[in-house]
Amino acid sequence: MKRIEKARLLLVDDHNLFRAAVQVILDQQPDLSVIAQAEDGESALAMAQALSPDLILMDINMPGMGGLEATRMIKERMPSSRILVLTASEEQERLLQAMQAGAQGYLVKTMEPSEFLRQIRMHLGIEGLIASQMTMKMLRMFTEKVDSQRRTHLTRRELDVLSLVGEGASNRDIARRLAIAENTVKNHLRNILQKLHFGNRVQAAAYAIRQGLVPRERPGKTNHQ
Repeated sequence: MKRIEKARLLLVDDHNLFRAAVQVILDQQPDLSVIAQAEDGESALAMAQALSPDLILMDINMPGMGGLEATRMIKERMPSSRILVLTASEEQERLLQAMQAGAQGYLVKTMEPSEFLRQIRMHLGIEGLIASQMTMKMLRMFTEKVDSQRRTHLTRRELDVLSLVGEGASNRDIARRLAIAENTVKNHLRNILQKLHFGNRVQAAAYAIRQGLVPRERPGKTNHQ
């Protein structure tokens, strides 16, 4: 009889009781094995590099280095790593951030054990490609929905400023074209970055283009008007 190879899992969560419960469930499976546990992102990063697990189950919210940062760092150092984030809720913004950090998917802590195991096996086995395609579809869906929600929080003037940022206009150019003070432009831009949760002007410009806020130039366009 052919021996069943066990997939090696790294379990990362700051709650001892949850880790113990998951360990019990996984230890009962003939094809799954928890080779190590970590209670924070720093330990997870060290263990991932030392052990090269087949799959990492990563809690999002942990003290110190959280799951999002740990996921990002692990993927930077070990691009082939497969990571599923563990979450107590399906908050779209957080899940979007997790997938942008490099996670292949997520597991909700309240799901039934059978579904929990099915999802793990789906990301480990021959269905992994399908899982990745589902993840990309989910990422696009979340991105579109979150973008839409973010945009509704901007004022009309902030949208005007964002549109010009997308065109590559400087603060001085924006002030001139909107007939406002340059300091006012800076204030609007600061509010835009804060509302959209972006770290810099480049991200805001990319968002403006993606949202269609930057008008397409028409060939042969003249300034008659």
